[in-house]
Amino acid sequence: MNTDTKALTGLSNNREKLSSTRLAFIFVTSLFFMWGLSHGLLDVLNKHFQDTLHVSRAQSGLVQTAYFGAYFIIALPVGLFMERFGYKAGILAGLALFALGALLFIPASMAGTFTPFLVALFVLACGLGCLETAANLYAAALGAPEKSEQRLTFAQSFNGLGAFIGPVIGGAVFFAPPIEFNGSRIDLVSVTYVSLAVIVMLMFVAFARIHLPEIRNEKAADVQNQNGDEVSLWRKRNFTGALLAQFCNVGAYVGIGAFFINYTIDHWHGISAQKASFLLSLGMLAYMVGRFAGTWVMRYVPARSLLILNSLVSMVLCIVAIAGFERISIFAIIAIYLFMSVMYPTIFAMGIRGLGAHTKKAGSFLVMTLVGGAFVPFMMGAFADHFGIATAFYVPLVCFAVIAWYGQSQTPVTATDKAH
Repeated sequence: MNTDTKALTGLSNNREKLSSTRLAFIFVTSLFFMWGLSHGLLDVLNKHFQDTLHVSRAQSGLVQTAYFGAYFIIALPVGLFMERFGYKAGILAGLALFALGALLFIPASMAGTFTPFLVALFVLACGLGCLETAANLYAAALGAPEKSEQRLTFAQSFNGLGAFIGPVIGGAVFFAPPIEFNGSRIDLVSVTYVSLAVIVMLMFVAFARIHLPEIRNEKAADVQNQNGDEVSLWRKRNFTGALLAQFCNVGAYVGIGAFFINYTIDHWHGISAQKASFLLSLGMLAYMVGRFAGTWVMRYVPARSLLILNSLVSMVLCIVAIAGFERISIFAIIAIYLFMSVMYPTIFAMGIRGLGAHTKKAGSFLVMTLVGGAFVPFMMGAFADHFGIATAFYVPLVCFAVIAWYGQSQTPVTATDKAH
């Protein structure tokens, strides 16, 4: 084989590899949209259960507890599962559990009590935990390491799109008048989740048929000290700090969404729950725009600096929410979504940088921190029940302070880091 033939063969192989990588990235990005849609529905479901099942604000926080508690339980097992069987197997397992949980809304609706719905949401969220562990790691690894924050932020932008559409669907359907058919009442919540299950099953078939290039780190070369000795994962400050920061970030995001409708009804005289859910969609729109914009901004501003700035602005907006101004504070909360938008992908990418063969394990632990979404809403609900909904925003205020501290404590990325 002459030199020209070798060059042409190498060019052809590179093109095929690039095409395969792009296709894989497109398919994986679709997963971000689906769990964003599910998250968006969840925030409206919280208020729906308060109205239909007559649970308190603190009790309705159990919706988030069941949902995000599942992430804590499933993340590490699925990380070990992927270590053995790969990313694609983790994605397929996640889609299967996602569909099963959505279908469980049928018997839950027939029972008509709160607990079966919590069980259904728990199973569904176990599927999402699998998907988040696999898709976040895969999207971050599917390309140049120095662009992992930018790449993951772009993929997460479609999570924002799903989160925007979710409250629109939930507001239009969950608070709509009941439909009677042949003397029976049709539960629109179950119809919504069964439709979601059908879409997820179609995605399962599509993922089962396509080829996803597997990315494996055979050596933990980056997790070493200067003498070449292996360093424990738990001694990597970027990883351990990210655990706390991500716990607070997810907790703040979920808690704000869970009680946004309650806050809006209390601070906008005469507004309905349905219209309040549409305002929540405006916040999710800001969240989506922030992620697309953040992808562009990160070309010029270090991700660490952007994380610190956004955390500080979010703290100021929380103070405005605590002040409880009529209408003004509502739009301050909506603005928080704009500045929260880049936090999750930035913290995740910073947390797994330079971990080599420990990356999948570290990613599993980081997904476990979504359990923050189980605790923070419950805390905010307790504050709201005892001291008023505005005081509940002291909780995300503290969360954003922790995130700002994490960003400040991290060493800026150098050219040497990028080379890794």
